Amino acid sequence: MALSSSISKPEQPHVAVFAFPFGSHPISLLSLVRKLACAAPQVQFSFFNTAKSNASLFHSSSSSSSSNIPHNLKPCSVDDGVPVGHVLSGNPLEEVDFFLKSSIANFTNSMNDNNTNMRITCLLSDAFVSSCCADVAEHFGVPWIAAWLPCSPSLSAHLHTHLIRQHTRTNHHHLDFIPGLSEFLISDLPGEILSVSDDDLQSSPFLKTLSQLELVLPKAVSVVVSSYEELNPPALDDDLRSKLGNVLDVGFFTVTLPLPPLPPSDSDPTGCLSWLDAQKPGSVAYISFGTVSMLPQKELVALAEALEDTKVPFLWSLKDHLRKDLPSGFSERTKTQGKFVGWAPQKEVLSHDSVGVFLTHFGTNSVYEGVVCGVPLIGRPFFGDQHMMGRLVQTIWKDGLILEGPNNSGELTKPGVKQSLELILGLANEEHGKKVRQGALALKRRVLQAHLAPTSCAARDFKILVALISK
Repeated sequence: MALSSSISKPEQPHVAVFAFPFGSHPISLLSLVRKLACAAPQVQFSFFNTAKSNASLFHSSSSSSSSNIPHNLKPCSVDDGVPVGHVLSGNPLEEVDFFLKSSIANFTNSMNDNNTNMRITCLLSDAFVSSCCADVAEHFGVPWIAAWLPCSPSLSAHLHTHLIRQHTRTNHHHLDFIPGLSEFLISDLPGEILSVSDDDLQSSPFLKTLSQLELVLPKAVSVVVSSYEELNPPALDDDLRSKLGNVLDVGFFTVTLPLPPLPPSDSDPTGCLSWLDAQKPGSVAYISFGTVSMLPQKELVALAEALEDTKVPFLWSLKDHLRKDLPSGFSERTKTQGKFVGWAPQKEVLSHDSVGVFLTHFGTNSVYEGVVCGVPLIGRPFFGDQHMMGRLVQTIWKDGLILEGPNNSGELTKPGVKQSLELILGLANEEHGKKVRQGALALKRRVLQAHLAPTSCAARDFKILVALISK
């Protein structure tokens, strides 16, 4: 589709926001945009996202519901690109590829349909739709700002894709040839960086988009990162700036600091807070592997058996239909030890004094929420940047452990879970567990200092970002 080039002079700054409507990406981007909309009330924001994704973001009972949306932020619907009548195969990449294949036409059509009249002064996008946004921004002559939502080390890895593929042909095991990533392993990298053939790139717009990030992202006037400069190896930050220029570490997108006080326990309809009130401080294992990742049945059983053996109190966020895969009689035998919920108010749960460890998939938002609450992490990574996030947690930040599995398979096992729980909670080796718990609290203090200090890098970078989108 040919892009219309008619732009009239806007009466006020107007930022078009292009979302990547999969996984937790739209939640993170909306969290950033809400903060910007509050900081720059004179700027209008149009949030372009699929109708399905917008419905969950703007019309749910979550913290990002419509009642918390600033007056200058408007949701706008974008076609998902799936042909009418097409039945999706279940391959998660299929839906992503349909969306990206028609993204330029869909975004521009939606801007016209929502009466924006193309009067935009800036384009802000998820970096996962970079190829589309670079073209749109160039055509209309407006600045483009890309938001990187995964962890900072994964951004560096994507910017060195070509170099990494050269080294994987050798016997390299560490990423010591990339500044700031010497502690990371080749095996920590996302699969799309390591093993993508020319045929894959031709058939999958998603894989092609990711493979081109090192060429496209430098076109952005700024790349905004959901992190703090103080948490990264200095060599990593220096290298990112050498490649991208204006990198802005504005803090964790989905977390507002300082954390608000816990609401009254009887106001929590899930019953999580009331149940936690009855537990000893630092004793509970909170378990949640996100909304996308699912443990294989074998690993679900292993986790349940480890919990039963250790007798660790647990709060487990697990969908009802998955509970049938638990060991026979497990729920009945552990009814005084644990609590199951289909969904948990995660930030409030992690803020509760009774939670002593968080079993997670190392998803970016989950890790950051655990970090700001000072809760040690045990992780079973699945895909994307989760393995790199796990390495960051275990080796750089030292506030948690990776469940390595046999032969570094990443598989969750009963012995692995038992050992990790007993270690962190001090059931087996109090001294070692104390180090991890102290590491988590020290990291929490570093984040608070990095965020709340008036002269902090995050405060400086956020002001720069507000100035960029206000022009």
